[in-house]
Amino acid sequence: MPLPLLWIGAAIASGVALSEVESRRKKQDLRRANTTDIESRGNSHRHDSGVAKYPTEVFSNEKLAIVRPGAVVCCGLGGILEHTGILIDDDTIVELHGSGLIKAISPERFLKERSGSEIFVACDSQGEAIADELTCQRAVKQIYTYQEYGLIDNNCHRFVWQCINGRNDKLTSFHELNKNISKRFDRKIYWDKWQR
Repeated sequence: MPLPLLWIGAAIASGVALSEVESRRKKQDLRRANTTDIESRGNSHRHDSGVAKYPTEVFSNEKLAIVRPGAVVCCGLGGILEHTGILIDDDTIVELHGSGLIKAISPERFLKERSGSEIFVACDSQGEAIADELTCQRAVKQIYTYQEYGLIDNNCHRFVWQCINGRNDKLTSFHELNKNISKRFDRKIYWDKWQR
């Protein structure tokens, strides 16, 4: 008899915790709606990751991304990691594949064999993709080239950063990529869903 009561208690505690997180998320979206892009500049990268909202499929997302060429996109990978690429147009994303080949693929292929079912776009506080044409051009130039792939030392995040800054800087994690993007564009990053 005690075991079913324990399960019920755990279920109630989980429900309360999820409700609290969703409430905080809605407050965050409300603050964002009242933030101008100028207000999101400045201290965006001094003491944190530079991310105002991480990508999540668990909680609702009020704002959808306004995409444009050169945007950084991501999806879930195995439930604990993210996979990133560069958006070229509505039908094309450039990624560094685990084989080392840099490929131009469709959004559907970007999600295939990955745990995520949504693509997220790095945006500013107004929902506009943080992107530039030079990033897009650098990504396109590398299509069908090969890089020695390494899960830690030469992965998709490093490739995306190379497209953004034009250099082969060492970068290993999604966290580092976010810090660098935030600093480069002087913005907090909001990972918004891409409504394809």
